[in-house]
Amino acid sequence: MDLQLDGKRALVTGGSKGIGKAVARSLAAEGCDVAIAARTGADLEATAAELAAATGRRIVAVVMDTGSDDSVRQGVAEATAALGGIDILVNSAAQPMGQAAPPKLADITDELFWNDVNVKVMGYLRCAREVAPQMAERGWGRIVNISGLGARTVGSAVGSARNVAVAAMTKNLADELGPRGVNVTVVHPGLTRTEATPGVVAARAAAAGTDEATVEAQMARANSIRKLVDADEVAWVVTFLASPRAISINGDAVACGGGQPGVIHY
Repeated sequence: MDLQLDGKRALVTGGSKGIGKAVARSLAAEGCDVAIAARTGADLEATAAELAAATGRRIVAVVMDTGSDDSVRQGVAEATAALGGIDILVNSAAQPMGQAAPPKLADITDELFWNDVNVKVMGYLRCAREVAPQMAERGWGRIVNISGLGARTVGSAVGSARNVAVAAMTKNLADELGPRGVNVTVVHPGLTRTEATPGVVAARAAAAGTDEATVEAQMARANSIRKLVDADEVAWVVTFLASPRAISINGDAVACGGGQPGVIHY
C-alpha cells in the first residue's frame, strides 16, 4: 500500500533514540523529510546523520526541550523554516519509564510528578499548539501522540496519570481540529524493545541470579504474542496513522503492545 507520504514534512519529538527514532526512520523511509527534536544536540546530530544515510531523505536536528514554552516555540519555528512547513507531528518526548521500579506513594514528590507531566503532557500540548495553526490553514495535518499502556493498567501512579492525560488531550484536540482537516490520534505501546532494553535485561538477570534469555522470556509473557514488540513495529503503526490513508481514525487510541491477556477494550 502506498501511504501517500512522499514529500510530507514531519516533526518527531524525542527523535534521537527509542520509539521516536524508529518513527523518524519509518516516516523517512516512506518519503518524508523529518525534523527530529530532543534536548541533547550530540545525540541528535548523530541520529540525523544515521537516518539521512539510511533513507536518503532530509533529516534536520532541532535541539528542543518540550518542558519549556520558549524552547518549543523556537524549536517548531526552526523546524518549520528548515522543512518549509510541518504536516505531521509525532509527540514522543518523555521522561524514561520502565527501566526501573516505579516510585511508591511515599516517594512521589511534587517535583517528580510535575516534571514528568510537564515534559510529556504539557510538552505534547505545547507542540500541538505551535503546529496546529499551519496545518489547519492548509486543511491537512496529522498529530500522533505516543502515550503507553500505563493508561490502562496499574503499577505506576505517575505513569498512569500522564498517559491517561495524553489520551484525554488527544480526544479533545481531535474534536477541535478534525473539522479543519487535522486528525489527532494516540498510540499506546507496551513494553518495547529499544536501545535501552539490553541493559535492563542484563540488570534484571544479575539481580535475579539468572540468565538474560530467561528474563526476556519472562518480560515477553506480559503480552499475548509472547515476544517483545520492537520499536520499529510500533513505528509502523504510527506511520500509518500519520498518513492520508488513516483519514477514518480520529481521536481514538491504538494499542501496540502485543495484546494484553485477559482484557477487553471496546
